Amino acid sequence: MIPMDDDFLIGSYPPLVTPFIDGAVDYDGYASLVEYQVGSGSHGIVVCGTTGEPSTLAVAERQRLLEVAVDAAGGRIPVVAATGSQSHAETVVLTEHATRAGAAAVLVVTPYFLRPPQRGLAAYFSDLGTRCDLPLLLYHIPGRAAVGVDLGTLEAIAEAVAHFVGMKHAVNDLSLVSDVLARFGPEFRVLVGLEELSFPMLALGASGMVNAVANVAPDKVARLAEVMRKGDLEAGRRLHYELLELNRAVFWDTNPISIKYLMRRRGLIATNEHRLPMMPATPELEARLDRLADEHGLFD
Repeated sequence: MIPMDDDFLIGSYPPLVTPFIDGAVDYDGYASLVEYQVGSGSHGIVVCGTTGEPSTLAVAERQRLLEVAVDAAGGRIPVVAATGSQSHAETVVLTEHATRAGAAAVLVVTPYFLRPPQRGLAAYFSDLGTRCDLPLLLYHIPGRAAVGVDLGTLEAIAEAVAHFVGMKHAVNDLSLVSDVLARFGPEFRVLVGLEELSFPMLALGASGMVNAVANVAPDKVARLAEVMRKGDLEAGRRLHYELLELNRAVFWDTNPISIKYLMRRRGLIATNEHRLPMMPATPELEARLDRLADEHGLFD
């Protein structure tokens, strides 16, 4: 595995939402979200992760969002480009563009819907590794992709791709986290992808988080990463419980429906629009989120 700076892919890397106005991507609004994360202490950002609704975006829109993010960040924090798609050809186009656009790393989801065999996943990521020399992260989210990876597949990718440096793990499986870190060592970056598991995964040795809730509470999520890196379990446990209901609220409906509603209420985005088949929060969900936000002072 290639060497990396000690603080690279460490900490909180929020997956930014994609704001829309009247059906069009709000690129100026997106630049503002990047600035908000920089000012709130986030350690990096992810462009077009699941929270960014990438499957509803055209390739050109995904490329432009990355360019806007890199420009807005201005080198102050790393910008990770999520470049995975259902199509290998589309993933190649997005991954090669990420290199040209100045991304710090690429995050590639396992191809969804197809349910390929493990040998196919190993070949897929190995092929991508020949087309891009950026640090490569595998995005493991079986609940959405309908396919998971095992340790043998990760070993095969690591043998073929020197710059395969880690994975985002978005499944309730702490055993695989232990196996991966035991096999590849603590320098292998495991990023938490399920909000509620942040504390236990960081305690096991995960390097950071790609948590949707950091769109609305970036300072607390960043602080959780920092205290856990220092080994302060007491402070980490306290932040875990402070964030617990917010973390659960992400999944009161399909992500990022709850997050976008809270962001609109906070004035972070102009509208909480989605593209079909996604939908805004229902009135019942809005009321539930309002009560939660009041309890946490989100609108203060």
